[in-house]
Amino acid sequence: MIDPLISDEELMAATARGDEHAFELLVERHQSRMLNLIYRFVGNRTQARDLAQEVFIRVWQAAPRYKPQAKFTTWVYRISANLCLNELKSSGRKKLFFSESLSEKGRAPNEESNVSPSAEDILLAAERSRQIFHALRSLPENQRMALILKRYENLSYHEIAKIMECSVSAVESLLIRAKRNLQEKLMKP
Repeated sequence: MIDPLISDEELMAATARGDEHAFELLVERHQSRMLNLIYRFVGNRTQARDLAQEVFIRVWQAAPRYKPQAKFTTWVYRISANLCLNELKSSGRKKLFFSESLSEKGRAPNEESNVSPSAEDILLAAERSRQIFHALRSLPENQRMALILKRYENLSYHEIAKIMECSVSAVESLLIRAKRNLQEKLMKP
């Protein structure tokens, strides 16, 4: 039995020795975050599940060669980001799922949970989500990935820089440009 408080890096070392239980624990710890990241990028649940499965296949295969030079989460986010970007290139599509909390929580953003939204509120929130979805979908891939990692995964600039293999100033620049592009696109009628 493996201690559930064991670090990801120790679990990877055990996985490298063929310990399937250690690998299962890694998958349990990180699967939903990777699935959410991928889904937000590709916009298709089936495709996101397939890609998330591929992430963990790659983790298993790379375990014997894994060197903990960065946090495990940074490494697995990098695998996920690469798969997302490769998927876009290979499929020729540019899809992205984005919904402020209406579709995920059934209510408009910042709305009290005990107050039912009116039909007008629901329609306005749905239209705003549609506008944001289209605006995000039109962002360049690197801006989109940086924005998803910051906005939804709540990662620091330093973590995003490691994942995207660029400098912190490049991440800052990507996020500034992404926000500016979104604002411009959302201001258009």
